[in-house]
Amino acid sequence: MEKVVKQYCEKIHKSVTELLAVRPEGRGTARLDVAVMEICGTHTMAIASSGLRNLLPASLRLVSGPGCPVCVTDQSYIDRAVHLSQLAGGPVIATYGDMVRVPGRSGSLAEARAAGAAIEVVASATRAVELAKQNPGREIVFLAVGFETTAPGTALAVLKAREEKVKNFSVFTAHKLILPVMRALLSADDVRVDGFLCPGHVSVIIGWGAYEEIARRYRRPCVVAGFDPAQIVAGIAEIVRQLAEDGPAACSVYPSVSKEGNPAALKLLEDVFVLADVPWRALGVVPQSGLELREEFAAFDAAGRFDLPEVPSYELPGCRCGDVLSGRCLPADCDLFADRCTPRRPVGPCMVSSEGACAAAYKYERR
Repeated sequence: MEKVVKQYCEKIHKSVTELLAVRPEGRGTARLDVAVMEICGTHTMAIASSGLRNLLPASLRLVSGPGCPVCVTDQSYIDRAVHLSQLAGGPVIATYGDMVRVPGRSGSLAEARAAGAAIEVVASATRAVELAKQNPGREIVFLAVGFETTAPGTALAVLKAREEKVKNFSVFTAHKLILPVMRALLSADDVRVDGFLCPGHVSVIIGWGAYEEIARRYRRPCVVAGFDPAQIVAGIAEIVRQLAEDGPAACSVYPSVSKEGNPAALKLLEDVFVLADVPWRALGVVPQSGLELREEFAAFDAAGRFDLPEVPSYELPGCRCGDVLSGRCLPADCDLFADRCTPRRPVGPCMVSSEGACAAAYKYERR
């Protein structure tokens, strides 16, 4: 493994040196550095924990993108989930663990649980359906967050609940899609991304071919990689090779990912959800970037079942989580980082989530 990583790092140094040089014959453009964005929280944590930044050229900047599901969830969703948990005789909230400690204006789900709210941490949406079957006298609401990786599981849970006539189960949806937010970032004037290290788990579902339009339209390499250091540096090496040769393309160095993805999972998404304009933390509303339940599944929509009030979006004072998620800054650039914001007392979700860039930087890169 170490030998493979070293070999790829040597290739990266060579390609970056070539890329940053003033190129003859009008090919390429002289620049000061290269910005590669990983849009997967698992990549973010793996890069930090393995110390890869220390092996790469100083002129190669690795910046985090909107790949942490908890982190990109709009603040208004957190507030509505907390409100839901505090309703008199309210439902049991079934959620992935990282959501529990994200702070909102009325506290977090963890604080709501301490005050008596029923919060259950589950590993899957289908587990929430089982909770509903085991507790027929209680409403169970599943907080459906995440990208194309977890959305098929939510779709299966809804279909299972309908088939088995589980009437006390519903979902509060906040599923996001990766391609629309990539386009949104590349359309922003103040965001610099030269190439994307694309997420392995999401790409298993959508396939690496889904990124071809990004590579063609915006002329940015889009390379899917796995999660061990050798896979990550292989992906980065391919990105800088493409940049150096002025040949941006979409591809995968991750054997588990095909060009077509998983047709069965994609069919599930199409059957249960419709595209929607949804808000992202600090990025605003991104058109057609989210998933909402189709009308025929409206009975399983918690927002409608409990008549949840609309809550305006807002940003936590002083927290630059949104800038970190869009590659505008590094975690250490935030004045709150490692001072008022720590894993023990987090201000924003980037410090809460196990895939958050701030949590990764705090744990592995503070020195």
